[in-house]
Amino acid sequence: MAGSKKEKAILMLEGGIYYEGFYEGKTIESGGEAVFNTAMNGYQELITDPSYNGQVVVMTYPMVGNYGINDTDFESEKVWISGLVTKNCVQNFSHHGSSKNLAEFINSYGYPVISGIDTRHITILLRDGGQSNAYVSPKEAGIRHIKSRLDALPKMEGLNLVSKVSTKNVYEKNVDFPEFRVTVIDYGIKFNTLRCLNDIKADVTVVPHNFSKKEILDTEPDGILLSNGPGDPKTMAEEVEILKSFLGEKPVFGICLGHQLLSLALGFDTYKLKFGHHGINQPVKNLKTGKVEITSQNHGFCVNFLDKSNTKLTHINLNDNTVEGINNEGLKAFSVQYHPESSPGPRDSRYLFSEFKELCLNSKK
Repeated sequence: MAGSKKEKAILMLEGGIYYEGFYEGKTIESGGEAVFNTAMNGYQELITDPSYNGQVVVMTYPMVGNYGINDTDFESEKVWISGLVTKNCVQNFSHHGSSKNLAEFINSYGYPVISGIDTRHITILLRDGGQSNAYVSPKEAGIRHIKSRLDALPKMEGLNLVSKVSTKNVYEKNVDFPEFRVTVIDYGIKFNTLRCLNDIKADVTVVPHNFSKKEILDTEPDGILLSNGPGDPKTMAEEVEILKSFLGEKPVFGICLGHQLLSLALGFDTYKLKFGHHGINQPVKNLKTGKVEITSQNHGFCVNFLDKSNTKLTHINLNDNTVEGINNEGLKAFSVQYHPESSPGPRDSRYLFSEFKELCLNSKK
C-alpha cells in the first residue's frame, strides 16, 4: 500500500537473467509467457482481455495506473493476465470516474504487480531474442526456487487455453429493433465486440467454444462471428473441424484467434511469431483500398498465407509484412488478425462490422 514498505520482487526470464523490483500491493508468485505491450493507456481493457490469459505483461510506457480502475472499461468480468510488470505503478490515481487503484484490482484476482523494473530493457531482450517465459517471486524465496518455478512453466506454443476463458453457458445480448442475428463462438470474447455488433443492430447469441454444428445452427444465425482468444490455434483441432463443417452455409467473420482458426479451416498453417504484436499502434494496410489503419493487436501466432485461388490476402502488417486479413468470397468468410472493436485513438477498422452486416443481410435474400 502507499506509504508502506514494499516487498522486494524478482522477475526472472529464461536463460537466468533476472530483474529486481518491488511488489505493488500483495506479495504473490506467478508466471507465464512474457510479452511487452507498447500502449500508453488502456491498461484496464488490457488486463481484462481474455486473450492475455497465461501471459505476464511488460508495459513499455514508464507510468501505469495514473487514472485508476473504473466501473465501465472492462472487456470481461475478471483479470486474465498472469502478472503486470511496470517501471512506475501509480498507487494514488487521479480520475473522477475511478473507484480503485490498479494494483489492488489485479491483486484481488490473485495476480502480482511489480514496479521498479527497466521494462524497456526487457522489451529489447524479447524483441531481439524472442519469446521467453517469466516468473515473479519475492526476492527472499531465492534464485534457485524462482528458476525451478520458471523451468516448470509450459510453453505457449502447444498450449490450449480456450476452455479456461470460454463461456460455459449460452447467453444473449439483444437490441430493441434488430435487423439481423449473429451467433458468436466464444474463444475469449471481449465485451466491446458484442457492443459493436449491437451498434449495427444485431441480436447476439454467445455460445461455448465446443458447440457442435447443429447446436450453432440451432441458434438460427444470419452470420457467425469467431472471437478472439488465447493460446495456440493448432491445439484446437476439434474447433477447426466444426468450423469446416458449416463454412459456406452462413457468413463468417473471424477476429484474432478466430482469424487463425478460419485460416486453418481453409487449409493454411499458423506459426509462432518471434515476439508477437501487443499494442495499440500497429499499422495495417488494406490491400483493396490502399488505406492504412492504426490498429490494436494482441497475438503471438500468425497465419502462413500461400496463394490459393479461392482465398485472397486482404491486409498486411506494415511493420513486418505478416498476414493481417483474408477473404474467401465463395464461402462468405473473412477475417482479420487485429481487433476492429478496439479504439486505439482512431476507429479505422470499425467498417469491418458494417461489411459483416452487409454480407449477412445479402445472404438472407
